[in-house]
Amino acid sequence: MPIFRNARFEISVAKTAGLPPPDGAEIAFAGRSNAGKSSAINTLAGHTRLAYVSKTPGRTQLINFFRLNCGAVLVDLPGYGFAKVPEAVRRQWQGLLEDYLRKRENLVGLVLIMDSRHPLTPLDRQMIDWFVPGGRPIHVLLTKSDKLSRNEAAATLASVRRELAALGPQISVQLFSSLKKTGMEEVEHKVAQWLNLPTEDLPAIPTAAELRAAGK
Repeated sequence: MPIFRNARFEISVAKTAGLPPPDGAEIAFAGRSNAGKSSAINTLAGHTRLAYVSKTPGRTQLINFFRLNCGAVLVDLPGYGFAKVPEAVRRQWQGLLEDYLRKRENLVGLVLIMDSRHPLTPLDRQMIDWFVPGGRPIHVLLTKSDKLSRNEAAATLASVRRELAALGPQISVQLFSSLKKTGMEEVEHKVAQWLNLPTEDLPAIPTAAELRAAGK
């Protein structure tokens, strides 16, 4: 059974003081507003509206917790950047994100969402800088890869991997498309490793030849 299927909503919080007591390993999803984070979560969970997809970037201002069948927790963090909100609210979001990413003791890894057409923005790099000192892994999803040609997607993947290579095995990068549902298996296997879960029951990661044959 895929790890993210049948995720169940538990709680939303707006301030660090409202975070629930640690209960199970947490996998955080973060990304720049309009990078496709909510769509990626919904695709992985097999649910059309588990994470709210807004046409207004930055609309989601809460940390949302979803319990997975394995006992771990998917944590959907507020989108950052481009939100048309007052500066005081923007500072509150930044403080909430930074506190959670740096101090949450049961956070085992970060899935960082980037639009494959505009990866590694200054805010993306800031998120990495907040998280890296803790020594926990980061897995980058280059979303909306269906909007690139096959050659463009491959070149973007190679370029982002080169730029982040100095971080070593702590960080990994892949292409992902919510529209075509490509890259789902790779995320599942990566998170299973973080959670020390067996991967035998997970769908195999398609080879490049298989993806080409499927037209993806």
